[in-house]
Amino acid sequence: MEEKILRTKKNGMTVMLTCILVLIASIALAIFSGIKLEADEDNILFNLLMGLSFVMLICGILPLPGLKVLKPNEALVLTLFGKYIGTLKGDGFYAVNPFAVAFNPAATTKLKQSGDVSSTPVTTVSTSEGTTTTVQSVDKKVSLKVMTLNNSRQKINDCLGNPVEIGIAVMWRVVDTAKAVFNVDNYKEYLSLQCDMGLRNIVRAYPYDVAPNVDTTGDGLADDGSLRGSSEIVAQKIKEDIQARVEDAGIEIIDARITYLAYATEIASVMLQRQQAAAIIDARKMIVDGAVGMVEMALDRLSENQVVTLDEERKAQMVSNLLVVLCGNRDAQPIVNSGSLY
Repeated sequence: MEEKILRTKKNGMTVMLTCILVLIASIALAIFSGIKLEADEDNILFNLLMGLSFVMLICGILPLPGLKVLKPNEALVLTLFGKYIGTLKGDGFYAVNPFAVAFNPAATTKLKQSGDVSSTPVTTVSTSEGTTTTVQSVDKKVSLKVMTLNNSRQKINDCLGNPVEIGIAVMWRVVDTAKAVFNVDNYKEYLSLQCDMGLRNIVRAYPYDVAPNVDTTGDGLADDGSLRGSSEIVAQKIKEDIQARVEDAGIEIIDARITYLAYATEIASVMLQRQQAAAIIDARKMIVDGAVGMVEMALDRLSENQVVTLDEERKAQMVSNLLVVLCGNRDAQPIVNSGSLY
């Protein structure tokens, strides 16, 4: 299905004023006929004028359903007796075929997105039995604005089998109204479903955090890709995957961003302990490396300046004491030797 843009002139105001004048003329003609001429079946002039007044009344009312008003970034897909005749785009007041019908199967669909804030008027109808019925008019216009779809959080297993909860926000817009309306049953629900599928497809290829021997790029070599550390790359791949899926629906994916990322509740506490243990080990490694360097520097300085001459046994004792002081997680309690060294 290819989109056809209707190049209709914005002559809606002219048609509306013409219809009003025709209606006024038909009413005036009917009143004139009733006053000046006798309402008799044999009065040919009276019958002709009343018939002409009726025809003018029909001609004045018939074009009114074809008047369409569009605001900026709105479109109207029109069908005539089931056949697609074109799309109105651009703000203005249009006059089209009064038998043309606007078609949008997703007009009543409400998702968690910016464009679904209801602004259609609501009419309350009272019946003779005292009951009230609320009728909400449906706007069949297709929005061309950039909208944000905030899908619900999903629980997905990463490439290591760990369940993670992740949510995304997708910025999108309709670029081909004919494809959006006719190629899929409901383009809003179709987009939401494809976002879920694209998210699952990409997340399953990445670990939550950096893991050894994991290939996330598909080149056969292990890398440091992860959901937490490579969020920009993951978001770009999610966007490309969703775009490939919704191409036939006439939708353009502008951007996709991860809005929530965490381990699932059942393993969150265990993974937190694992991260804490890894952080403690890394910190200890750094402390030991620094302590060894400081001990080496101290021995070299003592030897260079010939402050004191130590044998191997005393050097070992000094190294042991310095490592205890530097690597311990508590303050050292020094013991002062008031006697001789030996």
